[in-house]
Amino acid sequence: MVDVASTMYTIGEFAAFGRVSVRMLRHYDAIGLLLPAHVDPHSGYRRYASTQLPRLLRIVELRELGVGLDEIAAVLDSDDESVLRRVLANRRAAIAASIDAETTQLERIDRRLSLLEGHIAMTENVQYRPVDAVTVYAATGIAPGGGPENVSPVIDAVMPRLNAALTAAGREIIEPGIFWYESVPDSDDLAVHISFTAEPVPQPGAGYEVVTLPAVETMAALIHRGDMSGIGESWSRLMERVIEEGYRMTGPCREVYLEADGHEPGPHWVTELQVPVEKA
Repeated sequence: MVDVASTMYTIGEFAAFGRVSVRMLRHYDAIGLLLPAHVDPHSGYRRYASTQLPRLLRIVELRELGVGLDEIAAVLDSDDESVLRRVLANRRAAIAASIDAETTQLERIDRRLSLLEGHIAMTENVQYRPVDAVTVYAATGIAPGGGPENVSPVIDAVMPRLNAALTAAGREIIEPGIFWYESVPDSDDLAVHISFTAEPVPQPGAGYEVVTLPAVETMAALIHRGDMSGIGESWSRLMERVIEEGYRMTGPCREVYLEADGHEPGPHWVTELQVPVEKA
């Protein structure tokens, strides 16, 4: 309860003390985050008490840190300091993730600029060659579209499930891992297939499928080195080169993980990007 006997301020004065706009104070009133101590029933003028200033300053501080209004309300409505610690920890994690993402983008921009300016050369060429059929043990997840932001969470969920199923069935996990991607008809979804090479005599089991990827007469292939942060650039380069050289794509794209220690992509990973093609 606000002590209306304390010093009272007009909305303009209170806004100035809190370093916010009058419009923002009205917004905080409208959403119930900071109600005026008194509203004149005739004029509608709002007045605020000096005892409300710490609440306003806490709101301003948390907003400057990028904390959302719902979380600010949870902090203000609780006497438990752990709520504030949790909110700040979540905000810190979000900022750290954003910094990591933007750092990766900067690195890709720098690399692209270096390519444009001729400071570094494209060391990998697109190869066109036949690929034999291969039988794999596979599991599938559905991503709500393409791009790392949609595909990566699906891979993170499906990969442990496939590993556990193969282990439970007594199957050996044989490299290389092969991923392939297919659009889901009549939707924006993308089927993400994750697999490992099967033994010469494949054995069915629970939690995985035995799938034979067909032979491809002409597969366009490009080597991507490093983690997945720049794989979009490599895919773009492969597709651009295929079009430039008079081919068209005829089947699902594949990623073949030729060198991949563990399941966390690292700088020493070597991935072959593949797409079936034919002369246009």
